[in-house]
Amino acid sequence: MKRWCSLASVVAVVMLTAEAGAVASGEPDIATRARGAGKVVVATARSISPQWRTNAFGDQVIVSLVELQIEETLKGTPATSAWLAMEGGTLGEVTLHVSSMPTMRAGERAVFFLDATNEGTHVPHLKGMGILKLDGNNNVQGSTLRLDDIRRLTRSAGQ
Repeated sequence: MKRWCSLASVVAVVMLTAEAGAVASGEPDIATRARGAGKVVVATARSISPQWRTNAFGDQVIVSLVELQIEETLKGTPATSAWLAMEGGTLGEVTLHVSSMPTMRAGERAVFFLDATNEGTHVPHLKGMGILKLDGNNNVQGSTLRLDDIRRLTRSAGQ
């Protein structure tokens, strides 16, 4: 007896496997991240400006202000740009690496799950889990997810 499956079935299994991998690793899946974030965008880091700031605990830390050039809004009010405040960066001879945050460089493109701040900027929702860097083929770096998958999962999570 011959067995076969449709392309749609194979795609569905791959998608479920990718999402299950995120859940198995203890990370919230894409739909959960999208529901929790105030805004989800596809954007390119246009510029990065590190500066000293005092955090909520009174510590002096380096915070990098990343100007995002938004190409697509998946959730939230559409805009063409936004400012992202990320812990970490380099000022002069001092570099702060934050283990829970990726580093961003000008020109890098990603899906950003964002939460608004009182200062008019945004922070990544769930720290580093709120930034999914994309390669030139719209694949999430280090993952089997593609940008089209994130679009679909964000839509399925509801606005």
